[in-house]
Amino acid sequence: MKDIQPIPTSFIEQIKQLIKDAQVGVSKTVNAIMVQTYFELGKRIVEQEQHGNEQAGYGGFILDRLSNDLTSEFGKGFSKRNLELIRKFYLTYKIAKSPISQSISWTHYLQLMRILNAEERNFYEIETVANNWSVRELTRQINTSLFERLSLSKDKSAVMKLASEGQIMENPTDMIKDPYVLEFLNLPESYTYNESELEHAIIDKLEHFLLELGKGFTFVGRQVRFTFDEEHFRIDLVFYNRLLKCFVLVDLKIGKLKHQDLGQMQMYVNYYDRYVKLEDENKTIGIILCKDKKDTLVEITLPENNNQIFASKYELILPSKKDLQQLIDNKTD
Repeated sequence: MKDIQPIPTSFIEQIKQLIKDAQVGVSKTVNAIMVQTYFELGKRIVEQEQHGNEQAGYGGFILDRLSNDLTSEFGKGFSKRNLELIRKFYLTYKIAKSPISQSISWTHYLQLMRILNAEERNFYEIETVANNWSVRELTRQINTSLFERLSLSKDKSAVMKLASEGQIMENPTDMIKDPYVLEFLNLPESYTYNESELEHAIIDKLEHFLLELGKGFTFVGRQVRFTFDEEHFRIDLVFYNRLLKCFVLVDLKIGKLKHQDLGQMQMYVNYYDRYVKLEDENKTIGIILCKDKKDTLVEITLPENNNQIFASKYELILPSKKDLQQLIDNKTD
């Protein structure tokens, strides 16, 4: 009897991955059909309501009757509340004249429909598709006011471009947010912590921090040391951005930003540009994350044509959407 050869582990793993890919494909197809069906269902409901628009309460009567019949035939998922959301879905995207994405789920759309501003909603939809955000990731970006935070550094025309095209990474300013929101660290505002503890908390939640940084970031190291003139220096966090093809150095400051902090980051950036980056890579970017800063100090300390050193505040709690919107309105008036 011939010896039975063991089945290679790689073969089994390949088969498992094949099945997983098929399951994902089926799920995406089902989601796409469901979303398109709900849009058409919403359209039919609205059209039927318009036929009886002179009868008070006719729309409510339709939803009640439809909910009873559909639930009896198809089971759960067709409550009056769900039918109201389906109706809202059609009305929202009919008015916006936006195509219905085949790449995101009905649950994503339930989150997107909560956004009243059409430009803001379009931005989050574009970014969800481009970055393959889960519903949880989309919800977090909405709750941390990503659209408003990116808009703060842009003029009115750039804000409109952001709304219509999403976040395009073409230059260093495209990646910068102010403030950065680090609510996922679960550090209370009143808690006394030092820079080492803040860094440790970020490393523990590195996946969340990378999401907050934005597109194209990969982690290189923490407390990265370099030496010259027999003196050692350490950079808190080092990243690389694949889209901008450059190193990104992050320094953490728990107190008020000082001009010495900007000078120190300038030295870090100069070292990386001269001794670390390759010829085909772009200039290094330095970001100082601080609890407090004065914009005038930053502007006076850095060169007028600066596009490498940035100082941004960080927040440990979710920012007020109303306050951020007010800042945008003041900036773009």
